[in-house]
Amino acid sequence: MLWTASQVLRKFSTSSNYYQNKLKLAIIGQSLFGQEVYSNLRKQGHKVVGVFTVPDKDGKADPLAVAAEKDGTPVFKFPRWRVKGKPIPEVVEAYKAVGAELNVMPFCSQFIPMNVIDDPKHGSIIYHPSILPLHRGASAINWTLIHGDKKAGFSVFWADDGLDTGPILLQRECAVEPNDTVDTLYNRFLFPEGIKAMVESVQLIADGKAPRIPQTEEGATYEGIQKKSNAKVNMAQPAQAIHNWIRGHDKVPGATTVIDGQTVTLYGSSMLGGSAPAGQPLEIEGASQPGLVTKNGLVLYGTDGKALLVKNLQFEDGKMISAAKYFSSGESSSVELTDDEKKIAEEIRNIWKGILSNVPVVEDTTDFFKSGAASMDVVRLVEEVKQKCAGIQMQTEDVYMATTFQDFIQMFVRRLRGEDQEEELVVDYATKEINNMTLKMPYQCFINGNFEDAENGKVYDTINPNDGSVICKVAYASVGDVDRAVAAAKEAFYEGPWGRMNPRDRGTMLFKLADLMEEHQEELATIESIDSGAVYTLALKTHVGMSIQTFRYFAGWCDKIHGKTIPINQARPNRNLTFTKREPIGVCAIIIPWNYPLMMLAWKSAACLAAGNTLVLKPAQVTPLTALKFAELSAKAGIPKGVINILPGSGGMVGQRLSDHPDIRKLGFTGSTPIGKQIMKSCALSNLKKVSLELGGKSPLIIFSDCDMDKAVRMGMSSVYFNKGENCIAAGRLFVEESIHDEYITRVVEELKKMKIGDPLDRSTDQGPQNHKAHMDKLLEYCEVGLKEGATLVYGGKRVDRPGFFMEPTVFTGVEDHMFIAKEESFGPIMVVSKFKDGDVDGVLRRANDTEYGLASGVFTRDINKAMYVSERLDAGTVFVNTYNKTDVASPFGGFKQSGFGKDLGEDALLEYLKTKAITVEY
Repeated sequence: MLWTASQVLRKFSTSSNYYQNKLKLAIIGQSLFGQEVYSNLRKQGHKVVGVFTVPDKDGKADPLAVAAEKDGTPVFKFPRWRVKGKPIPEVVEAYKAVGAELNVMPFCSQFIPMNVIDDPKHGSIIYHPSILPLHRGASAINWTLIHGDKKAGFSVFWADDGLDTGPILLQRECAVEPNDTVDTLYNRFLFPEGIKAMVESVQLIADGKAPRIPQTEEGATYEGIQKKSNAKVNMAQPAQAIHNWIRGHDKVPGATTVIDGQTVTLYGSSMLGGSAPAGQPLEIEGASQPGLVTKNGLVLYGTDGKALLVKNLQFEDGKMISAAKYFSSGESSSVELTDDEKKIAEEIRNIWKGILSNVPVVEDTTDFFKSGAASMDVVRLVEEVKQKCAGIQMQTEDVYMATTFQDFIQMFVRRLRGEDQEEELVVDYATKEINNMTLKMPYQCFINGNFEDAENGKVYDTINPNDGSVICKVAYASVGDVDRAVAAAKEAFYEGPWGRMNPRDRGTMLFKLADLMEEHQEELATIESIDSGAVYTLALKTHVGMSIQTFRYFAGWCDKIHGKTIPINQARPNRNLTFTKREPIGVCAIIIPWNYPLMMLAWKSAACLAAGNTLVLKPAQVTPLTALKFAELSAKAGIPKGVINILPGSGGMVGQRLSDHPDIRKLGFTGSTPIGKQIMKSCALSNLKKVSLELGGKSPLIIFSDCDMDKAVRMGMSSVYFNKGENCIAAGRLFVEESIHDEYITRVVEELKKMKIGDPLDRSTDQGPQNHKAHMDKLLEYCEVGLKEGATLVYGGKRVDRPGFFMEPTVFTGVEDHMFIAKEESFGPIMVVSKFKDGDVDGVLRRANDTEYGLASGVFTRDINKAMYVSERLDAGTVFVNTYNKTDVASPFGGFKQSGFGKDLGEDALLEYLKTKAITVEY
């Protein structure tokens, strides 16, 4: 009877929510916070009629969108809701169509128009991480700590046109602990309690019990968003104020001070109780007295004589150290264990014995994996060690990096002591103040995980094509440098952790590398812009953006590379099992061009690394800087030494040695057809190394009279002038049907007159400088040849009268099939146009295919039958229909004929860096 009663009580309790009032909700926001609010509201029985979130980033949906799409909830991904302060009608219309009774905005980073906020019957509620009206604004949590508030919390308020000035619905408070940071406050209170409060607020509204408490202006504050530029600590104040400033900026943007003339960022602050331990004095700019470097960290003193302790320091070059090691000259290769540490080491030895049951004795030299350990044993080892030593931070990756017992103990003890077990990367930067940032550019060879000068000490100037000035001097690699880099890559492949690493862990590293590239995308784009002449906005979106996407795409492939089983004829009475394995090739060489320095690096090296190879890469001599910055980021991502090596310098010297080197098993090249032929010959004569070549092009674009003229003009211009024509798939020759030819040319010229040519860092610039002077001179010569042959110069054809290597966008018409400019690519902003007779489809196809190149091609027509007919007969690796330049990381890219062979991007690219082994077992 008692059991029945308790069951009834439980049934009543769990079903009571069913009888409460429910609402139709629109969720407007993003992030994990938004996802949790959405999921909990649905659990409470509310109907979510639409989720409005941000567009996918690099092909990855926001967590809120992922959850909603899984549930079948309508999801809308608007990049913005208004333009120039005015609502976008189609966006507002789509929103209103869902018929929401209440807008819930759990984490909304977009500006939502008031006609959307006020549209539902119950209006809109929004979450804010402060106890309003205190600390209005985007850095509210930071200012809570900076001001030394004793209480933190959050508000759920009714949205109004002030965004965070509307009436209060609900508030929650928590005490601020002495050493709280933004992260600890968020994780302990603002996130979990905020989700509960949003759900509670919705139910109060549904039940008609939600208050509207007007915000008073008394005590209201508004401070700006905290940035690195204004994060310097004022040392001339009490210790508590200094501590509050540092923790209020930890981890972003980081509070700074000046030590020995350089800016240093301070992390991990806590108030120091009692007297400071013994240490070495250190002068701090503006401090009332010198700091003290102690075994526990850096002690700083306030004007009141009280002290605080800082745990970690980060220097201007990005290097972070334990503050206790500021005066250390470096650590020895082997750590001497204390008596207590020796006892712990023996306990860990027993853990190894328990896992490696087949090993009689665990010696210092015992290798975890060679002794038979598998992936689950790695997890067990990590978890048992963490259980034995509470608080130790360790990951499975650490075991793969320290496979012998001795190495594992050394790693463990350094970690236990709080020391950085990773050897710090030393980078000697060339710095430049430009584009509202300080560029930090490595300029040395990157060999075996270290930046170093060329063996012969030679350097050369890399030039900014915008004005012809020298950006910096760059190492000029020698043949000896090539040999050292190849040796490092070979050792990394056969002896290092890269070859033994679980493919999924390898993918994790590549994902981390992509994240670091994204974190530094503005810096990479700026370097790319000043080194190659690419317009900054294009560099940010395409040069860098697609590079990040490429690494993420191939990182996802790492654990999906496999062979297959094959049924073969059986030799009775025996039976056979035949299967294949996909294996990495070994050491690969990659040689890239100057038109897309970072993107070409990514297209080849991401597939190469995902397949498990190591590489030696030579960037183009005129554009080495983003490749060297990439090398720095790869080291920070944890890519083991020797896996990636970067050698700036001469193609004739470095490139030739890579082609000839007997230890390189694969070479990937993007560049001109003549150089590709020479490389292929050298690779054959040396050791028959595998080769993939993406070479020159003369891509035809056929424009029929039944095209969408507006689109054909816009995309036709893009096909030629994209990236100032320095584009391997650029339309090298346009065939325009006779009846629309003159109109087409007129409209193109009209648009060209609107183009702004100038500084690539100017956001309004349409076309920047050509990559280097020799190339610009070649383009001018190309135009002279076209005129001499009788083509009509309709527009441009000259150098722009300004410093730098600027070429006018150019149009030639009347181009006949025998002419030089009809057969050879310019690789510049030169449109080459020929007429073809109306209706002569087969004739124009013959002319379009009458070339030794076959990289890309295109066709514009509204007739789908004609489009398919033409696309099937165009002899090129890529055919664009009613578009152009539409490449994607998942789609294979490569040419036919003398445009080369082999593919970049997509699954096909992996095959270029794998070898297939067949295994037959008789049983």
